[in-house]
Amino acid sequence: MFNRPSSSTTGRDRWLVGWALGYAAVGASSLVVPLYAIELGASALFVGLIAATAAFAGAPGAILWGRLAARTKRRRPFVLVALVSAAGVFGILTQVDSPLAVLVANTLLWFVVAAAAPVLNLIVVEGVPADQWDRRFGVLNHYQGYGWLSGLVVGAVWSALAPRVFDLSALAVQRWFLVISAVAAGAGALLVRVWYPDQSTLSATRFARLSAGIRRQSGLIGRSVRAVPYGPSRMYWALQGLDIGDLRSRVGPTLLSYLAAATLFFVGFSVFFGPLPAYLVSSGRTADEVFVLFVLSSLGSAVSYARVGTLTATHDSRQLQVGALATRGLAFPLVAIVGARLTAGTSLVVLGAIFVVVGVTWAIIAVTATGIVTRLAPEQVRGDALGAYTALASLGGGIGSALGGVVADAFGYVVTFVLAGGVVVTALVIVWSSGEKTVRGQLLSVE
Repeated sequence: MFNRPSSSTTGRDRWLVGWALGYAAVGASSLVVPLYAIELGASALFVGLIAATAAFAGAPGAILWGRLAARTKRRRPFVLVALVSAAGVFGILTQVDSPLAVLVANTLLWFVVAAAAPVLNLIVVEGVPADQWDRRFGVLNHYQGYGWLSGLVVGAVWSALAPRVFDLSALAVQRWFLVISAVAAGAGALLVRVWYPDQSTLSATRFARLSAGIRRQSGLIGRSVRAVPYGPSRMYWALQGLDIGDLRSRVGPTLLSYLAAATLFFVGFSVFFGPLPAYLVSSGRTADEVFVLFVLSSLGSAVSYARVGTLTATHDSRQLQVGALATRGLAFPLVAIVGARLTAGTSLVVLGAIFVVVGVTWAIIAVTATGIVTRLAPEQVRGDALGAYTALASLGGGIGSALGGVVADAFGYVVTFVLAGGVVVTALVIVWSSGEKTVRGQLLSVE
């Protein structure tokens, strides 16, 4: 049975302020690390590899630490390990002088961040009835989302002001920002240590069983987590009990076709985003401008999630997704054209508008994808189908990041971003044809 919370929701959530502070440092590092590697001489290929290794490191990290958490029945140590280790990695990064060392340290960072991911969901639902879990996951994503965005905003402000106020070189600006990130992660660990709630009583086994039931009923644990369709936390729980062989034998070709399309469009997304920081720097953008562009993209997503959720109630989710994919298929190569053809000031304004659009399209895709999988999957394997989607999205992200770096290094950014758009459009065709199959199947069943 669940224990009732002994304190107010606000009181029991105070420790999330510490986690959000650490997550702000991690969010900022997602951009400052590739920029730092570029300052140390990294090529587009290497920047893509940094993104790819970070994507792949999260999965084994989440699985390993998740199993340890289940066996030891402990929660707080894994959150503290993630934050203290992140602070340590940021400190190590300030001392390295080669792109390879940056890659290794960043891989370690995402491995240790994954230490906390599987247990965060357990912590936030402690003492809460299962029918209230959706709200609790919303609280977790609220803190994480604003933490991540805050880190990007601080990075933009620091990158803009530090060179002028303190007369620092670009490399020194980034190293000092890594110091700030280390302090933030360490402070977050201290707050978690002080404010963490009472000893947990919900077992990982019970959580997995109950959450699987929720997935079968509603198609997702918490609508709010649609903002992040892949990552260490969701990947871990998705892979728990997932049987791909059994899934293939129990679902129809329409769902399998859509899962293939989803894998493909995540490959396309990452072909674009993997080498993107290297492209922006090579096209003359300063570090603060790069941060601003990513902030605009994040804001575009943040302000759109609720509106998209409303639209899905009155519009065909497949058509919304096809429109978003088509827009991205055009926007990716347009970024390369704008950077190469327009003047610096004009291109920054146009790029800002494009990044906002890219952020909005991400909100559409993130919200509609899980809904499509849920509707296409038979009820008895719905949880496994969503798990497969999560795992394949992560796989596509890692492969795409590496591929984008290779192509950019060999053929240039225009070819790379055209390839990214082409892959997304190819996935779009598969999504559209899957929808046509669904419609024809429904008509035949009516007849």
